Amino acid sequence: MKVTNYLLGYENLKIIQDDEMFNFSLDSVLLPNFVTINQKISKILDIGCGNAPIPLILSTKTKSKIIGVEIQKNVYDLAVETIKINEKQDQIEIINADINDLYKTFQTDSFDVITCNPPFFKYLETSNLNKNDYKSIARHEIKLNLEQLFLICKKLLKNNGVVAIVHRPERFVEVVEVMKKNNIEPKKVQFVYPKKNMDANIMLIEGSKNGKPGLKILPPLYTHEENGEYTKEVKKYFG
Repeated sequence: MKVTNYLLGYENLKIIQDDEMFNFSLDSVLLPNFVTINQKISKILDIGCGNAPIPLILSTKTKSKIIGVEIQKNVYDLAVETIKINEKQDQIEIINADINDLYKTFQTDSFDVITCNPPFFKYLETSNLNKNDYKSIARHEIKLNLEQLFLICKKLLKNNGVVAIVHRPERFVEVVEVMKKNNIEPKKVQFVYPKKNMDANIMLIEGSKNGKPGLKILPPLYTHEENGEYTKEVKKYFG
């Protein structure tokens, strides 16, 4: 069923969701607040934009042109509708395509920033897939894996442009290896914990195309207090 909600914590932004599809989560709030945005950038690409939570939040931080690419037509339709009800059509463009094909038609070295909340799980013959195709594609590397993602970033990013992704901490080493293989130097990383004294369950990492070596590890981010409420640090990201 399709519903319209306020984007998590953003009372001036609305988002259209369908409970049969993969709805956005805290990851989509953390990533646009982690990625480096400055006044020099002119063009941003969000790969696998879903119903457009990341482009929406980015639009509150920059006046740059933002392009979101979403492969699933029904999810793309939600994104287009979401952009329209927020009157962001002049800044945000949503494209319905497979980024593995579309990136070949984009001009090389054309984006200052790329963001992506990619599928977290490898796709194996033994993978326990959700019967819902929308959720399977969002969660498993069926249509996009790390190798494909960073190859795309290598082609489309300007020199010293940045790519930021959210992923699982257990794949940290693999992410760094694939980034470096594609001339993207890891520059900062932050591990996110559900509560204190618990293992990290989210990793935010940013790299720079042809950047100089030097990785900055940011302080840990805790998302919830013991009573289940969001922490002050996370609440700062809400609108």
